[in-house]
Amino acid sequence: MDIRLEQLDECRWRIPKSGPMRVDGLIFSSNELIKAVKTDESLNQVANVATLPGIVGHSLAMPDIHWGYGFPIGGVAAFDMEDGIVSPGGVGYDINCGCRLMTTLLHAAEIRPVMKDLISALFSSIPTGVGSTGPLHLSKKEETEVAVQGAAWAVNKGFGTPEDLERIEDTGTMEGADPSVLSERAIKRGRDQLGTLGSGNHFLEIQVVDKIYDMEKARAFGLSEGQVTILIHSGSRGFGHQICDDFLKEMASQMHKAPFDLPDRQLACAMLKSDQGRRYLAAMACAANYAWANRQILMHWTQETLNRALSIGPKELGMKLLYDVCHNIAKKERHRVEGNEVVVCVHRKGATRALPPGHPLLPEIYRQVGQPVLIPGDMGTYSYVLAGSEGSMEQSFGSTCHGAGRVLSRAKATKMAKGRSIHRELEDKGIFVQSRGKRTLKEEMPEAYKDVSQVVEVVHRANLACKVARLRPLGVIKG
Repeated sequence: MDIRLEQLDECRWRIPKSGPMRVDGLIFSSNELIKAVKTDESLNQVANVATLPGIVGHSLAMPDIHWGYGFPIGGVAAFDMEDGIVSPGGVGYDINCGCRLMTTLLHAAEIRPVMKDLISALFSSIPTGVGSTGPLHLSKKEETEVAVQGAAWAVNKGFGTPEDLERIEDTGTMEGADPSVLSERAIKRGRDQLGTLGSGNHFLEIQVVDKIYDMEKARAFGLSEGQVTILIHSGSRGFGHQICDDFLKEMASQMHKAPFDLPDRQLACAMLKSDQGRRYLAAMACAANYAWANRQILMHWTQETLNRALSIGPKELGMKLLYDVCHNIAKKERHRVEGNEVVVCVHRKGATRALPPGHPLLPEIYRQVGQPVLIPGDMGTYSYVLAGSEGSMEQSFGSTCHGAGRVLSRAKATKMAKGRSIHRELEDKGIFVQSRGKRTLKEEMPEAYKDVSQVVEVVHRANLACKVARLRPLGVIKG
């Protein structure tokens, strides 16, 4: 498709509707960031998504946009419940890949002398890496319970407290999960991966609050300068990956019967009101719940590890969950489209929800300030805490960016890192890192990603989410 890109203002670019496109494409970006976007296929993917049946509003992309499977990563699209579709490629392989941020009563100066020991302790306690398994081995009945109950299952088993649940998107349980639609392969892959971090861009990071931008919202979130925080980035592991793979294959095999043409076979989809569409959403909800339970358990083990390593009790550590958000999901939500309030299915792939102050889906503790939005940086650079703004509901179906966004493929990053010691380079900056292999560090080196500060500035200026605090890494564990 011949892509014509028009700049609307300092933060927004449009791909005008043409050919089979049903709506315009709308990209949130800057003059600097759009340069990288033009070098891959992600703009074509924005236009391709705009051709799908039932799409409403715009085919959207956040400033961390880059090429993905079917949909671009950083893509957002909403579909009419009667005439629209659901696409596994619009959710992604790692269903409910997301972030969880915890605050503590620790100050950075207290733990800096023992940071290397803390990272070693976490690396020993938290299972990481491709195909990693943990000490939990679920029976089929238990795995079914996890898939339906989500984070509540973990809390009921003693991993955390009931108060944690109100600080998780959807209270950590997505409705509509039905384990009966899952393949035996998916169930098998999920049996012993609960409580594992995974590999790639997943991490557990000890950070310090480096800068406050909005004092009122920071106080509401429990953040202050110099404070130690912990950020966990993980998802549904092999369980979610297999669910995505199963339904992509099934839908792709049936697309020849569809009454519409696909510009890309990776956009395989099903009508939302079809049996296939309903089964996918039920399976996706199982994976989303698994991911929330996974991060709940990881948080609990992190707290136990820090208590042991620092020889302090839970009260002295004072770890509290600030919020947990998901990045890869499709949700039935109520939005205003062309002046009418309607229920649509919002796909967020490499994008996160950003609800504004007063939104009824927000927990009471954050109702006045807006939803905490967690934006992890690439390894070795800043992460950000934002708060959802009114503009997100008006422009992006309540969505914003989810991270920095890659500019180099993993293969190119590995090639560029040849002969370098990424581990040593980070340690020279005061950041201690442990990973299962050197390849992961090369694939995830800072140069492989966009400047997260520029990405965050775009969503701040576009009024999708406002800056609250900046977090600087002190130590990281990776797969």
